Amino acid sequence: MESKGLRACLSIFIVIMLMGIALMAGFGAGYLVSQKTSPGIRVSGPASCPPCPEAMIVTDEDGKPALTPVECPKCPEISYVDVEADTPVELKGLFTPFWETWDIVHDQYVDQPVDDLAMMRGAIKGMLEALGDKHTSYMTPEEFSQANEALEGEYEGIGAWVNITGDYVEIISPMRGSPAAEAGLQPNDIIIGINGEDMTGIPGDLVLRRILGPAGTDVLLTVRRGDQTFDVKVTRAKIIVPTAEHEMLDDKIAYIILSNYGDKTTQQLREALENLLAQDPIGLIFDLRGNGGGYLNTAIQVVSEFIGDGVVMYEQYGDGETFTYQAIPGGLATEIPLVVLVDEGTASAAEITAGAIQDLNRGPLVGVTTFGKGSVQTWVTLKNDAGGVRVTIARWLTPNGRQISEIGLEPEYIVELTPEDYAAGLDPQLDKAIEVLKELVK
Repeated sequence: MESKGLRACLSIFIVIMLMGIALMAGFGAGYLVSQKTSPGIRVSGPASCPPCPEAMIVTDEDGKPALTPVECPKCPEISYVDVEADTPVELKGLFTPFWETWDIVHDQYVDQPVDDLAMMRGAIKGMLEALGDKHTSYMTPEEFSQANEALEGEYEGIGAWVNITGDYVEIISPMRGSPAAEAGLQPNDIIIGINGEDMTGIPGDLVLRRILGPAGTDVLLTVRRGDQTFDVKVTRAKIIVPTAEHEMLDDKIAYIILSNYGDKTTQQLREALENLLAQDPIGLIFDLRGNGGGYLNTAIQVVSEFIGDGVVMYEQYGDGETFTYQAIPGGLATEIPLVVLVDEGTASAAEITAGAIQDLNRGPLVGVTTFGKGSVQTWVTLKNDAGGVRVTIARWLTPNGRQISEIGLEPEYIVELTPEDYAAGLDPQLDKAIEVLKELVK
């Protein structure tokens, strides 16, 4: 992914970079299991003597390699290995307590052997959590793979956009026609239990892993909805993530539902626009409800289909630098009357689109205040199949300079969609969008 310019991934799911600090400083050179010897000297092994895996390391009481090299018992070469060789010089003092703790655990912890892999992952996770940013986190290989599946077009699960950054996993929006929708799950439902087990205190990414699973299997979700708590059994399925669905409504009103911002979104959106515009519609309703976002470059491509020129977004970095995104020429729907539907599940890349359309007076928003995710993350795969990290690298602003984190976008027309409306199959938000569009084209 590009670090500046078109950057990937603003979605809630989740994702990120280790920021160049070699926290795990020598893991690739072998793990150290200390053995006590004479005062002030410890012999640790095994280590990575190139000709012999049983080379020994002699360290002093501060954990530094002793000045006197040790002869390897298995080969004639004289060598020792600097356990901090991979740690940048300027950080060696900073990380001395880390390596001291690592050594103490291996030397003194009651249950041996300890799980080095789990400790390494926990160290990365703790480092990123210390930043205090809910969108910066570590993912195991399994979690990293699952987090990317939705943007790649398919996965196995219940079919719902979720927020995993709170105390519990929250349903942002069920996907249309998904097992989650068929089971009656609704936006703002809170998952407090899975298969009878309380999820209190369980990290959201781990809860998500329990919700996902092979197609055809059942998962029992304990749901809190307002003051009610109840169980819902959902049969998992292979989820083909919808991207751009479209149809022509009555009175020649074009209607497009955009569900995410993945690899194929722009192509599918253009195909939908070509199909609808060929039917000479009077206007277009662009539905971004429940769209949790995705790739930033896709967001710029999408909004450029509706805005002919000008600034569509600013990206601000920690060093004060600002990058300006301009509309890409050649959009198919830059003149047609436009109304955009949004709700509390409209987030991230979808908010970039809606915010630009609103600021540039391209069309009004209808619905309720959006999610409010105004930051940009980059996702990076770690080496040695260690999973991935996501790091917040910038904050984005609308063309008018608005920062929407924790605020969201407020529509020009506020229309609620109640649980009763949802259960009855009614859609007052869409009804209002149709009404507003007809007023625009009079």
